[in-house]
Amino acid sequence: MAASLNKVILIGNLTRDIELKHTASNMAVANFGLAMNRRFRAGDGQMRDEVTFVDCEAWGKTAESMSKYLHKGRPVFVEGRLKLDTWEDKNDGSKKSRIRVVVENFQFVDSKGSDGGNEGSSGGGSYASTRSSSGNQDHSDHGSDDDIPF
Repeated sequence: MAASLNKVILIGNLTRDIELKHTASNMAVANFGLAMNRRFRAGDGQMRDEVTFVDCEAWGKTAESMSKYLHKGRPVFVEGRLKLDTWEDKNDGSKKSRIRVVVENFQFVDSKGSDGGNEGSSGGGSYASTRSSSGNQDHSDHGSDDDIPF
């Protein structure tokens, strides 16, 4: 049997402020939406825009950091995995499902010329990263934008 891989990398803008909640065991969970834009030339030669909206969730320190520093409209880089949620509709009992991204790592993406959500940012290309694995989370601050591979 072949090995499988579940990895998602997205750069987009937050569609709403992050909603931070806590579970009964006081674990932080953040829910938010991302919008990614794609510009392409259609068959008729006209340029078209396509927007994809994705629901995301983050847990623990990652959720707390994202909630503290990111707000609606702010660009962000996220890495994570796809998760399928399934449930029964309360009204008619039908089965429902949706795919969301569980964020395992994120980085701030500077929005030069925008002051939306840049509290404490130098505006000169700073970014931070958080990584989690099996509940252990490490909040790391990396060097300059020169270290970013894109």
